[in-house]
Amino acid sequence: MDTTFQKPVNPLSGFMRQPKIYVKLPSQGEYWPEGSLILSETGEYPVYSMTAKDELMLKVPDALMNGQAVVDVIQNCMPNIKNAWDCPNIDIDFILVAIRLATYGEFMATPVTVAGGEEFEYNVDLRTVMDQLLTTVSWDPVVAVNPDLTIFVKPLNYRNVSKTALDTFETQKIMQLVNDDKISEDDRIALFKEGFDKLNRATMMTIVNSISHIESSQGSTDNPEFILEFVNNVDKEIFNKIQQHLESMNTKNAIKPITVTVTDQMREQGVAGDTLEIPLTFDASTFFV
Repeated sequence: MDTTFQKPVNPLSGFMRQPKIYVKLPSQGEYWPEGSLILSETGEYPVYSMTAKDELMLKVPDALMNGQAVVDVIQNCMPNIKNAWDCPNIDIDFILVAIRLATYGEFMATPVTVAGGEEFEYNVDLRTVMDQLLTTVSWDPVVAVNPDLTIFVKPLNYRNVSKTALDTFETQKIMQLVNDDKISEDDRIALFKEGFDKLNRATMMTIVNSISHIESSQGSTDNPEFILEFVNNVDKEIFNKIQQHLESMNTKNAIKPITVTVTDQMREQGVAGDTLEIPLTFDASTFFV
């Protein structure tokens, strides 16, 4: 007698979410650690719309601040992603845009402020944004310092990005206290040093976390402790070369402003010229509303 247990089928399953779109990732699955992303044979990944629970999660300030809300929403809406903390930052904006499109549709109202302070809304086509990201995002992993030393870099993952953002926020709060007339000069100096040290550590760790491995005429390593020691003790010129390369990659892969044709309505509101650039930012606290 077959005693194999069969899970009951929920009669309401036909009313549950189905994938709204399928997308390819700008990274093409590279820079994801093993087990963090279930690779697709076709390179396309299903994207579901957000649930009511997801929307509520994005309204919890603490969960937004530490990145947990975004991680939970990504994993719930893109089931192939098993650990969104490991998501390389060259995929993050694309993934968020895809989830928003799957949830609310192709168009997103974006506020635009023109000369004189007038503000109006422009409907950005998120399909255009996704196409731009998919075709322009790329990563150059090689920093050729000299014939004896080559640094290989990788995109920061979402865990690193969230930690850096949190450190920056805390540093800003410390610096605000430095300008408080109610505290003593000694306390100001101590707070300034604390803020400076925190910012310095964050900068150093951004570089360290971006290095995958180093090859040199004296040997090669991917040991995080050796890399940290190297970054802390390397000549300023080499450090700057690594930092400048990473900054150029971040600038290159940032979402570009959308160029739109100026309409008669825009002209009435004070917009000059034939085209207008609309900057796009994807802050999770305001993006999914």
